[in-house]
Amino acid sequence: MSFLSDFRERYLVRFWSPLPALVALGVASAYYFAITGTFWAVTGEFTRWGGHVISWFGYTPQEWSYFKLIGLAGTPLDRIDGVMIIGMLLGALCAALWANNVSLRWPTSRRRLLQGLVGGIIAGFGARLAMGCNLAAFFTGIPMFSLHAWAFMLATVGGAWIGVKICLLPWLRTPLKVGSQASSLFGDVEGTRRRASLQARLGTGVAVLAIAFAAWRFDTSLVLGMAVLFGLLFGGLIERAQICFTSAARDLWTTGRTRAAYGILLGMAVACVGTFGAIALGASPKIFWMGPNAILGGVLFGIGIVVAGGCETGWMYRAMEGQVHFWVVGVGNVIGGTLVAVYWDQLGTSLALPYPKINLLESFGPASGLLLTFAGLAIAMLLVHLNARRFQPKRSPAREPGQTESLA
Repeated sequence: MSFLSDFRERYLVRFWSPLPALVALGVASAYYFAITGTFWAVTGEFTRWGGHVISWFGYTPQEWSYFKLIGLAGTPLDRIDGVMIIGMLLGALCAALWANNVSLRWPTSRRRLLQGLVGGIIAGFGARLAMGCNLAAFFTGIPMFSLHAWAFMLATVGGAWIGVKICLLPWLRTPLKVGSQASSLFGDVEGTRRRASLQARLGTGVAVLAIAFAAWRFDTSLVLGMAVLFGLLFGGLIERAQICFTSAARDLWTTGRTRAAYGILLGMAVACVGTFGAIALGASPKIFWMGPNAILGGVLFGIGIVVAGGCETGWMYRAMEGQVHFWVVGVGNVIGGTLVAVYWDQLGTSLALPYPKINLLESFGPASGLLLTFAGLAIAMLLVHLNARRFQPKRSPAREPGQTESLA
């Protein structure tokens, strides 16, 4: 095997280990904050997309309280979050094409499409009620030293447990079907080779398009251009390592697997260091209300992502791989987030706005706030470890020498 073939097989075709990928995402998210001044987040921008759609029907969402909070000026091409998300989608698509992993895939049951839509709406609603999803109110929220992110994380884990119980209901169980299309594809070696070659060329074309898009944004603003590049990095990493926070939360209650959970916690730990440095140099962290909205939003988000089968990062890369189910989940996310904007005056005044924004660095001092955050992450790792022990098979007590097992 040539060097290029070996490189492609090892780094472009095989999936990557999620733990180092999550650590890399933590480092990248800290740099992203330092350079752009905002955190790695997606659902706020999805909600803005919903606001643009609403405006097509003659409404004026830019005058609504929620959009005054998160902003609705310009288009996705003019906003940091907008171009970053475009970069994420292009990065995930490029990585999937290079791996010959793009194909139109329908769920085994059409009922899953409805489940994906409903779960996506619940997750989107919960995320925006708490002012962030598994990224802004979790993976990048905790490194911002915002107390509300801790409440959201714990509530999400609890919501995932409820979601698992819901999915075990008989009318939601989907029988496993093994289609003939996949087996025939793997049986056609020459067809698979041609398909891989075509997708590799398409992936290169997408990469060229993405670089051109970044260059165009660089011509307007250094920050916008960097946001595109970071988006490409984020998208490529989540697709190659198959990063989905849903599986990490769901595994806590179903299998006890810990690799993804450890990776998420380690990623946040390294992000804390970089974010702390950026804040010390003058960057302003994003702090949100420590109110019932964070807890209720986290529970709804946890339920929604398990019912839908994917979180924000999960549905984005899977949609780029051609999985139709996750296109529907994405539409549901946009709808759910937009519903929060519609009803924010009623929700925010009772669940969020009356409550304080608690910055751990300000409340406890920079050093103590950082150490407290590290201590919280260490405790979380210990709890993940202890939880995993519940799933380890129990050993039967050893028999004494000469003792035989009764056949009665």
